Amino acid sequence: MPHRTSIRIATTADIPDIVAIVNSAFEVETFLDGTRTDGNNVAGMMQKGEFLLMEDASGHLLASVFVELHGDRGYSGMFAVESSRQSMGLGRAMVEVVEDHCRNHGCKFLDIKVLSPRTKLPPFYRSLGYVETGVEEFRISRPLKDGIECHFILMSKTL
Repeated sequence: MPHRTSIRIATTADIPDIVAIVNSAFEVETFLDGTRTDGNNVAGMMQKGEFLLMEDASGHLLASVFVELHGDRGYSGMFAVESSRQSMGLGRAMVEVVEDHCRNHGCKFLDIKVLSPRTKLPPFYRSLGYVETGVEEFRISRPLKDGIECHFILMSKTL
């Protein structure tokens, strides 16, 4: 984990900060219209799982990720690193945090979904030991821009 950072589980008081970091990090999704999430969506997700937060020594949010536990399988999604801190190793560190969190809760596998237009992400996750396991129809409330085709690439890693 990068120097002077801490990890904690988010509370409902963190919802505005999670929304801000996610929407900022997902601005690269120019193939979709609108923002990535809102407070109601994050609150709903917190009913099914939890967000893990990485903060610096002053308590500033650096990264967040959603985690759901399902028996021996974990799922992580809505992975976000503060835009100004990307490409500094925080993403890789957060993946390790999620994997450890899932292992500590008895998971043997960790599953993720990547939107197909995000072509840089599958190689990144492959470099961390994830393998493609299939595809899934893209069913999300944000409309695609004209001419864009999109599906989820399912990836998994044995923990």
